[in-house]
Amino acid sequence: MRKRTVLILMVTALALAHLATSAWAVPQATSTTKKTTTPAHPASTAQRPSASLLKPASLKLQAPAIFNARFTTSKGDFVVQVTRAWSPRGADRFYNLVRYHFFDGAAFFRVLPGFVAQFGISARPEVSRVWEEARITDDPVTQSNTRGMLTFATAGPNTRTTQIFINLGNNPNLDSMGFSPFGKVTSGMEVIDKFYSEYGEGAPGGNGPDQGRLQQEGKAYLQKSFPLLDSIRTAVIVPPTPAVTRKPAATATAKPATKQ
Repeated sequence: MRKRTVLILMVTALALAHLATSAWAVPQATSTTKKTTTPAHPASTAQRPSASLLKPASLKLQAPAIFNARFTTSKGDFVVQVTRAWSPRGADRFYNLVRYHFFDGAAFFRVLPGFVAQFGISARPEVSRVWEEARITDDPVTQSNTRGMLTFATAGPNTRTTQIFINLGNNPNLDSMGFSPFGKVTSGMEVIDKFYSEYGEGAPGGNGPDQGRLQQEGKAYLQKSFPLLDSIRTAVIVPPTPAVTRKPAATATAKPATKQ
């Protein structure tokens, strides 16, 4: 399959929105020229026996209404809370990717201070290859792309796959462009703010990693050419904290006073 890297268009929406930051390229994911139609599958809460990262169609679990995911990274931990109602298809995809450890070893390959920290290309080329066409249709935008919100990157309408960005600043201009947040960072933003950003924008618009090469070569490409990038050691679904039911305190029975 002939691959191409989506041209990164520089947007001026930040300036139009009177933001203090410079205009940044839209958070885009790479795509290919081949278009495929993904058959619809009913959502399921039961794990399929053949579920595998190498079989994207097998990962079709429906996410809980609200759940947390903990990311352990080279700089420390951060926690994301996802609200499925905000962006149902995006939340379901994220839930499956985390549950089956898609993000383990993946790098934050595009970090632009005040704008976004982008990740979601697998460290394993064989995994990236099979997910390239595993697209999900768009969700309505119900939340704004404010600091700490997580959103899928796209290569155009209905092209979300696995790439995600964390808003490092307030980017309301992305709302009207169809970027639908599905969760937010509830702890650890100070960790995310420390991610290495000196490589700048990705190729071809800058000197950072080329998404096409990263998909084809995986972790080896980054270790050789961009060794200072921060990465995810593991990402897991955090079990909900069980509710603690307190028993009512026993009421003491008063004894009648006695005469001395």
